[in-house]
Amino acid sequence: MAKASTSRKKKKKKSSTAKRGSRRHSSEPSVSGRHLVIVESPAKARTINRYLGDDFVVRASIGHVRDLPPRAPKGCKQPVPGVDIEDHFRPTYEVLPAKKKVVAELKKAAKEAADVWFATDLDREGEAIAWHLTQVLGIDPQFANRVVFNVITRAEIERAFSHPHRIDEFKVNAQQARRILDRIVGYQVSPLLWKKVARGLSAGRVQSVALRMVVDREHEIRSFVPEEYWRVSVMLSIDPAAAAPLGEVWGKFMAKRDEKNNPPTLKAQNVWLGEHRSIKAELVELDGEKFELGCPADKPEDLSRRVERVAEAAGLLDVEVIATDNPDGKGPAQTLRRVNGRVDPAARYRVKSIDTKRSKAKPPAPFITVTLQAAASTALGFGTERTMRVAQELYEGVDVPGVGQVGLITYMRTDSTHLSNEALAQVRDYIGQSFGSEYLPKSANVYAASKAAQEAHEGIRPADATLDPQKIASGLSVDQRKLYELIWKRFVACQMTPAQWDATTALLERSDKPTGAVVRATGRVLVFDGYYRVAGVPTSADEQNLPELGEQDVLGPFSIDPRQRFTSAPPRYTEASLVKALDAEGIGRPSTYAQIIGVIQQRQYVEQMDRRFYATDLGEIVTAKLVEAFPRLMDVSYTRQMEAELDQIEENHTDWISMLEKFYGSFSRSLEEAHATMVHAKAETQPAVYQCAKCGSTTCYRFGKNGRFLSCTAYPNCDFAAAVDREGHPLLPQRINVACPADGSPMVLRTGRFGPFLASVNYPEVNCVINVDRNGGIKYPTPPPLQTDLPCPKCGAALNLRRGKRGPWLGCSTFPKCRGRFGWTKLEKAKREALLAELEAHEGRGPRVEIRTLDGKLIAPGTPVGDLTMPGGVAELAIHPDAELPRSKSA
Repeated sequence: MAKASTSRKKKKKKSSTAKRGSRRHSSEPSVSGRHLVIVESPAKARTINRYLGDDFVVRASIGHVRDLPPRAPKGCKQPVPGVDIEDHFRPTYEVLPAKKKVVAELKKAAKEAADVWFATDLDREGEAIAWHLTQVLGIDPQFANRVVFNVITRAEIERAFSHPHRIDEFKVNAQQARRILDRIVGYQVSPLLWKKVARGLSAGRVQSVALRMVVDREHEIRSFVPEEYWRVSVMLSIDPAAAAPLGEVWGKFMAKRDEKNNPPTLKAQNVWLGEHRSIKAELVELDGEKFELGCPADKPEDLSRRVERVAEAAGLLDVEVIATDNPDGKGPAQTLRRVNGRVDPAARYRVKSIDTKRSKAKPPAPFITVTLQAAASTALGFGTERTMRVAQELYEGVDVPGVGQVGLITYMRTDSTHLSNEALAQVRDYIGQSFGSEYLPKSANVYAASKAAQEAHEGIRPADATLDPQKIASGLSVDQRKLYELIWKRFVACQMTPAQWDATTALLERSDKPTGAVVRATGRVLVFDGYYRVAGVPTSADEQNLPELGEQDVLGPFSIDPRQRFTSAPPRYTEASLVKALDAEGIGRPSTYAQIIGVIQQRQYVEQMDRRFYATDLGEIVTAKLVEAFPRLMDVSYTRQMEAELDQIEENHTDWISMLEKFYGSFSRSLEEAHATMVHAKAETQPAVYQCAKCGSTTCYRFGKNGRFLSCTAYPNCDFAAAVDREGHPLLPQRINVACPADGSPMVLRTGRFGPFLASVNYPEVNCVINVDRNGGIKYPTPPPLQTDLPCPKCGAALNLRRGKRGPWLGCSTFPKCRGRFGWTKLEKAKREALLAELEAHEGRGPRVEIRTLDGKLIAPGTPVGDLTMPGGVAELAIHPDAELPRSKSA
């Protein structure tokens, strides 16, 4: 019975799937004599449909329907397709190929409808979509019914349709100007990169400036010279008698390492101190002066003696400062110092003063686009594209059980932190009822935006504050639930009272000897959670809970740790910090950040490792060439100025044609000069400090199809070359304990275009290689395929039979010219059995490859190459005697 039931379900599902396409038209209501409403997406259409009466029919354009053509018409020599530069930048739009059917359906519906309403999004892009729809439908934009709403609720929909307005031509002009600007730069600068760097590259007005920010940060990190400073940590026991035994226990605790070989975290240390009635303090004063200890530029050799005196003043005996050289360090970091000593058992610290102050933590503003992208990246690990996609789904509407199709958040592309009076009244009522009057401020919290809102009316908030995430979780996907919860918590919290902390500072001075050492211990305790009730109490790993202390109390030290430290270089950008930097510099629009970050990664200009962006060699070369050719276009302040000019087109109705003409005049001159004078990237070299391993000449860095590499300056007479790492150090072949199957010679690990592989030391004379699989293991060569008498269904050539992970399979013998395949299971059983027998005989006739170590031991397939590396197997290039440059990439 169960099988029959399952079968019927499958048949029913298949039947409904087959009819889905035909039902699409038959089930849609007739438009004849009714109001046609056009939105961008089907989800938005379904949500709006709930609130409009039977007199309205809602259809979706599914985004843009027209754009500039990707190529100029045949016989037309337009340098920028779709833009007539000679005729005042007149654009020519065409219906997108994928939207021709949609446009045809909308045209038919518009003819039958009583009138047409355009309910696309309220930013420039949405205004442009509405304008393009009027053009393809033959409606005068001056008389079009345009409605906008910040949130999809019944009240907002009714308000919008009660007060329609005309399409904002100035918003449309601003969007057209941006689109044409981007088209000019992309289509005219990219060919320059193809000519001067490599084929397939791209440039963009905003994309390239964003890339420059990443590259400039890379340069800042390389040129950064750290400054040295010292911190002296003192661990004190409330009970001086317990200090001596605690020292040994503390040492064992700090010696522990986790799976990543990291010591105990600050949070774990604070827990340990609390459990053992101890506190951590820092040396802040010595001999009546503020404690500061660094490396003096004039006499750095005196530093060790000064460190000894400080350590003794803090309470260490038998102090020894051990200095070691650090060849990879810069400036003071070239010398590393470590302090050894033992805690003086007689050392004591007396409480000098205790000060407790009440502080408040105010709730943050509601999300705008930039802060939402940054918070989602930090808290949820979402990329900007993922965040905006999920936010779009929440805005357009989700089918929530018990509620129906409903828009859950306001419009997510906004610069404004303003909140409507209705939203404030609702959330304040919710806070008062759910948490009590002590969590509700006397009046609503108001937040000032960093700049005037340009593309929306409100901050990002829930459409209904009473729909808390727990109520509707069952109707949301995992990503939707996470992002909605983030937005809901931020909105509710922003209208709650501040949290309150008691911050305590205790000063303790050494009392057993007049050394003048004063240490400070700080901690804070949450006394009222306020908005943390919803937002959650932030983790504060470096805060300790101080025990009850009284003035003149005496404590005993059990650990004193003078530690050398260095200032850090500016951090590489994460997705969150890059978004914040782009917004702070006024580059692009928040709605474009996801695309910008995606493009510079797709083009391999940057790569993301450990959630941080690293500029690749290609990204650095492209940036250098663009800065050389277009210093103004690549300038951050100029890009910000252009964004302001685009805003002026919308807000102050400035002439967009004049703006384009002004831009193109200087741009075209720079472009012409770059084509004439710019040197190809492959022709440029940078000196390197290494000596050629073949002829002893100096070496240099060159740029090739796989990035930067080390080359002999005697090229082409000497063909020595080596790949380099991120710092410019040569990546010479690593010797591997594998005998070459061809001649028995040792093999080395090399890296090629498709990744690592093993090759004979006599390569390329001995052209035998062993591939390495994705997991870094030895990959045995596969036997050659069996050519069958079966014809390829595509080209008629013979099919090859191979073994695969899923069994035998048939593919065209002319691959990759022809990619024809034939289903193995479609063959008759007798034919399959005959072919399998023939394949086994074919494989038996072929030579069986065995991969062995140099001493003859058989190596199993999949053996990690790392287990076969030979100690000292990597040769090192000598530094050339005439080299004067630092041994780093910045050379």
